[in-house]
Amino acid sequence: MAESSVNFLIEKLSNLIGNEVINLFRGVGEQVVYLRPEYEQMRAFLRIADALQDSDEELSVWVRQVRDIAHDTEDILDEFSILQGHDHGHGFYASLCKLACCGGSGREVVSLSGMGGMGKTTLAKQVYDDAEVKHHFQVRAWITVSQSSKVRDLLKDMVQQLFKAMRRVPQDVENMNNNQLKRTIKELLRKRRYLIVLDDVWHLDKWHAVKYALLNNSFHSRVVLTTRNTDVAFAPASSLKARPMIWSHYLWQSHGIYFAERLSKEMRALIIWRRFGMIDEWCMVSHSLGAEINGNDKLKDLKKVLSLSFNDLPYYLKSCFLYLSIFPEDHLIEHMRLIRLWVAEGFIEAKEEKTLEEVAEDYIIELLNRSLMQVATTTSDGRVKTFRIHDLLREIIISKSRDQNFATIMKEQNVQWPGRVRRLSVHNTLQNLHPNRSVSQLRSLFMFGVVEKPPLNKLFPGGFRLLSVLDLRNSPLKKFPVEVVSLYHLRYLSLRDTKVKMIPRYIGKLQNLETLDLKHSLVTELPIEILKLQRLRHLLLYRIEYVSYEHIHSKSGFQIMENIGVLRSLQKLCFIEANENNSGNMMRELGKLTQLRRLGILKLRREDGKALCSSIEKMTGLRALSIASEEEYEIIDLQHLSSPPVLLQRLYLRGRLETLPHWIPSLRSLVRLSLKWSRLKDDPLLKILGLDEFDELRSIQVETGALPCLEELIIHRCPVLEKTMTIGKLLTYQKYIQPTGEEEDGRFILWTVWVMERTVPCPEKS
Repeated sequence: MAESSVNFLIEKLSNLIGNEVINLFRGVGEQVVYLRPEYEQMRAFLRIADALQDSDEELSVWVRQVRDIAHDTEDILDEFSILQGHDHGHGFYASLCKLACCGGSGREVVSLSGMGGMGKTTLAKQVYDDAEVKHHFQVRAWITVSQSSKVRDLLKDMVQQLFKAMRRVPQDVENMNNNQLKRTIKELLRKRRYLIVLDDVWHLDKWHAVKYALLNNSFHSRVVLTTRNTDVAFAPASSLKARPMIWSHYLWQSHGIYFAERLSKEMRALIIWRRFGMIDEWCMVSHSLGAEINGNDKLKDLKKVLSLSFNDLPYYLKSCFLYLSIFPEDHLIEHMRLIRLWVAEGFIEAKEEKTLEEVAEDYIIELLNRSLMQVATTTSDGRVKTFRIHDLLREIIISKSRDQNFATIMKEQNVQWPGRVRRLSVHNTLQNLHPNRSVSQLRSLFMFGVVEKPPLNKLFPGGFRLLSVLDLRNSPLKKFPVEVVSLYHLRYLSLRDTKVKMIPRYIGKLQNLETLDLKHSLVTELPIEILKLQRLRHLLLYRIEYVSYEHIHSKSGFQIMENIGVLRSLQKLCFIEANENNSGNMMRELGKLTQLRRLGILKLRREDGKALCSSIEKMTGLRALSIASEEEYEIIDLQHLSSPPVLLQRLYLRGRLETLPHWIPSLRSLVRLSLKWSRLKDDPLLKILGLDEFDELRSIQVETGALPCLEELIIHRCPVLEKTMTIGKLLTYQKYIQPTGEEEDGRFILWTVWVMERTVPCPEKS
C-alpha cells in the first residue's frame, strides 16, 4: 500500500532532521522540516484513496505515482545515509573532524578538492571553529591563499597569526625575507601541536613555497588544504602522509543537490515544493537558471566564484572549455568525439613527439583536475567514456560564449541572433532558426535532437563556404548532403546514426577532411575517391547489432580499397572487411599505415594471418586491435607476430584459436583481453565466461583450481538447467547467483554468477 511507503519515508525524514551534515548548510535543514508535513498530508489522503482506487482509474494512477516517488525518495535518503556513514556512522563533518584530530603522530595533510562554490571553505571553517578541534590543537592559523597572493605575504600572515595565538609580542616581520619567515614559523611550531588551514590554493607553486615552513613534528599536527585543482590536492602525497578527499560528490550531496541530480525533474519539483511554491513556479526557476545567474543580485557572488575558475585557465584551455557550451543540458559528452572536434577546430597546439589527439588528452585531464568537467561513465577497463559539466558551470560558459560571440545556441524562439555567427548549435528543432540569415562566416554547425530533415540549402541559401565542422549526427538524413561538396575547409564530418546509404564520388574534393564518422549509418562501401583524402585521421564506418543478452553482439564494416596504404595519416580505421579476392595484398597494404592507434578487421581468414602479422609489427603506436574471423569455426592465426606493438592496451579476438598467441604475455601495457568463440582448451585467465544454447545442460562442475580469475559467468538459453544448480568447486569462491533474465516455462533463461569474494588467488601475469 502506498500509505505504508509514505510512513517509512516520514520516519526517515524525522531521523534526518537534526542531522549534523544537513544542519551544516543553511536552508537545507529547513527544506527537510518542510517536507515532513507535506508527506503527512499525503499519508492522510492516501488512507482514503487506497480504499477508492479500485473504482477510480485516475486515482489509482496517482496513488501508484505517489508510491513510486516515496520509494525513490526513500532510496535516496538511504544512499545519503550510507555516504554519511563512511566513518562508522559519524558523517562527513565528523569524519573531517576526526581526520583533523586523530590519526598518526606525524604531520598529516587533508585536502578538500572540488569545483568553486561547492562549500569546501564552509566545511573547513566549521571544522576549524569546532570546540573539540580548538581544544585539541595548541595553535591554529587560517591562511587565505588567493590567486594574486604573494608567497611573502602568506608567510607574514602565518607568522603574525601564530604570534597572536601564542600571545607573544610579534617580531619585526616586515624586514624579514622569505627564508627568515620560514625559520621563524618552524621555530614557533617545533614543539607544538598545530592546525594550519590553507584555503583556496590555486597553484602548486604556492603549496611548494609554504610546505617547507610547516614542520613535520611528532605532535599530531595537521594541515587542511582546500583547492579547485586536483593536482594540488594530491601534491602533498608525494612528500608526506596525506589524505586527499575529492569533494566533487560529497559536498554537493551535503547541500541536498545529491537528491536533485538523482531524481527526475518532476521529483525535484516535489522535493523542494515548499521552498519555491507550486511546481510550475519551480519549473520556471529551473528553466531560467541562466537568466537568474545573470540578473539576480543574490547570485552575483556565485557567478563571480565560478567565473574565477574560468579566468584562471591558461589561454589554450579557454576555447576548449567554452566549446562545451554547444552541447545540450545533461548531454553526456563522448571522450573521443570531443577530442576530434577540438583538433578539427584548431584548438590543440602541436607538441614534439605527441600527436594532436594525445595533447588533447592532456587538456581533458587538466580540465578534470580543475573540477571543471566531471567523469560520467567509464569503460570496464577504467577508461573515461563520457563527461558532463555541472549545470551551474554550463550556464556560466554559455553566458561567456554568448558575450564573446564564441557560439550561438538555438533552442528557443527568442534567442538573439548575433551579427556574425561562427559556431551554431541547433537543439531539438529547426523552427527556431531565422530564415535567410547570412552565415557566411560560419565555421561549425551542430544539430542535437533535431527531428526535421535538415535541408541545408534552404536553411542557409547563402551557403557557408568556410565551414570546418559539420556534425549532423542522429538527424533524419537519408541522402548525403550535396552542399558538402563545396566545403573545401571541412575537417570534420559526422553522419553517424543517420539513414545515409551511399557516399558520392565527390567526397574526394574534401582535401582537408580529418574525421569521417559514418558509424551506425547504412553505408557499406566507400568510393575509390576516398583515397584522395590524404589528411584523413579517423575513418569510422561500422554498425553494431546487439543481441538480446549481454556481451554478445555482431559488427558489420566496409570493403577495403586496394591502395588503402596511401592514407598515411590514419589513426583510427574501424571496421574493414577483408576482401576475399585479394585479401593477402590488402593485409600487407595495412603495413603502410604506421600512424594507426586503433585498427578493426572483420571477416579475417586463416590464410591472411601471416600477412596481417607482418603489417601489425610496423604499427608501433597501436593501442587497440580488434579482429573477427569470417565464420565462428574459422581459425585466427596470429602466431607469426614476433614483435607486437609494445603500447597495445586492448585486444579483441573473435574466432577460433588453436592456442593462445604466444606474444600476449609480453604485452606490458595490456589492460583488456576479450576472447570469443576461441574454443581454447586451456584457461587463459578468463574473467567472463558465457554459455549459450546448451539444450541438454543440467549441471555445471568446475574442477579444483580451474577458472581462478572468473568474475562473471553468463548462462543463456540452457532450458533444462536447474534453478537450484550447484557449480562444483566453483562454490569455494562463488558467493552470489542471481537469475537476471526473463522466465520461460518456469525456468530462467539467463543466469549471471558474480564472484564477489575469492579464496583461490588469481595468478599474476608473468
